[in-house]
Amino acid sequence: MPRYIAITDIHGELDKLNNLLSKLNTDKEDIFVFMGDYIDRGPDSKGVVDRIIEQSNYNKCIYLIGSHEYALLHAKTDDYYQFLFDNYGGPATEKSYGSFNNIFKTHGNFFNSLKFYYLTDKYLFVHAGINPNYPLEEQDEVDLVYIRNPFIYSPHKLPQKIIFGHTEFEKPYISSDKIGIDLGCGKYRNACLCALILDNKGQEEFVYSD
Repeated sequence: MPRYIAITDIHGELDKLNNLLSKLNTDKEDIFVFMGDYIDRGPDSKGVVDRIIEQSNYNKCIYLIGSHEYALLHAKTDDYYQFLFDNYGGPATEKSYGSFNNIFKTHGNFFNSLKFYYLTDKYLFVHAGINPNYPLEEQDEVDLVYIRNPFIYSPHKLPQKIIFGHTEFEKPYISSDKIGIDLGCGKYRNACLCALILDNKGQEEFVYSD
């Protein structure tokens, strides 16, 4: 049975991503679940996207959408998301690609193909979380990429444990029904990037970049 390796909120920090990946003792059967926010803030958003796409040469990879990719995709048609993109790290992304238009010329197909969640028998992988008041099939896509406290501090009704990012913690947030693995990479200079490895026996292992 494959292991799942979850990584989220890389935010343009290619060096930390490469360092983290170098620490993972992976097998070709492992499945990577990249959970969004690949871009903005850090210096090399393009390099991060190139690297996670490259990982698909070695492992099955699932790519989810984060709040920053959601803002990027809506920036030119919605002033609110243009504001978010401009004020939460978007200029660093534009710089790494050369221009805003180059983002879509280079990786437009990738950004437009991102999924909102990935569901298995044991886990739901999602960028931000879910609204605990609604079943999965009735979730608002904005909640899936932006929700925080109403999800984190309330129990949900799904049988799966939810693996999420988006809201940063000093160390992984672990409760009986959810695990949060955003440790502030790209937002705080000394914050590390975290990978969560889940095996078929339900064991949970955390690996951190330097």
